[in-house]
Amino acid sequence: MTGYLTGRALQSAIVLLVMSFVIYALIGLMPGDPIDLMINSNPKMTSEDAARLRALYGIDRPILERYGHWLAAAFGGDFGFSRIHARPVMDILLPALGNTTLLLGVSFALSLAFGLWLGVLAAVRPYSRTDYAVNLLAFAGISVPPFWLALLLIIVFAVMLGLLPAGGVPMTSDAGLWESLRYAVLPVANLTIASIGGHTRFVRAAMIETLRQDFIRTARAKGIGERRVVYKHALRHALVPVTTIVALNFGALFSGALITETIFAYPGMGKLIFDAIMGSDFNLALVSLLFATLFTLAGNLLADLAYAALDPRIRYG
Repeated sequence: MTGYLTGRALQSAIVLLVMSFVIYALIGLMPGDPIDLMINSNPKMTSEDAARLRALYGIDRPILERYGHWLAAAFGGDFGFSRIHARPVMDILLPALGNTTLLLGVSFALSLAFGLWLGVLAAVRPYSRTDYAVNLLAFAGISVPPFWLALLLIIVFAVMLGLLPAGGVPMTSDAGLWESLRYAVLPVANLTIASIGGHTRFVRAAMIETLRQDFIRTARAKGIGERRVVYKHALRHALVPVTTIVALNFGALFSGALITETIFAYPGMGKLIFDAIMGSDFNLALVSLLFATLFTLAGNLLADLAYAALDPRIRYG
């Protein structure tokens, strides 16, 4: 297992290195740079001043040379300075990363729990009224765009009913637990509803196929209770292909968090990336997108480790 984890860590490092260059190159190809923004905000700045600033900050150098200087500084722990916030990038990134981890963790756990329950409920009674009702809810969740669902939740629960805040976070640092939870309910609900449908459909399909296997008929012939057959024998076997889909959906969940956090003004990684790109804060956008890549790689690694826990025949090392 140690050798496997070491190999995966090396692969992840290579992927992050390649992605850092790709993101750096794409940001470098974007029209405009921070000096252009300074020119627009200060009409008295001359072209000579702009050229001098570009030479001072190294913007006039080839992109490979600039990337090399950035990579050397990053290996030393210096990820640059945020132009918008006028602070080091990591000082801004770490609190936002904690907020997004909490948001994604809660919504992911809820969507997976409800998806497993609804998928099993539909699979044990295929083509029944319960199955049709679950499928209808699943297709509705898959079809609704996350941005439209977010706006609908705000209109219903914040504007019409006035039960929950429309977005943001508590203004005071001494806000209680309940007050903090009230601000997180709508973002968590938006991400959870957007993910439940896909999880339900995959669990249902895997469970229906598993319940037709010979070892399930053998377990029933031995007199094992139906509940134990479904949840101990069938569900564990069905979770192996579902784990792959869930791991792939983790990256999509992070993308959905970008939309959700922007609409609800939630101070997480998604809103940070959006604000950094719109404000041409290249250092902050680059490091934030690399952390998004790291999230996806971590999700895939956890899925591979879950295979070994679900199927005793799978061994790494």
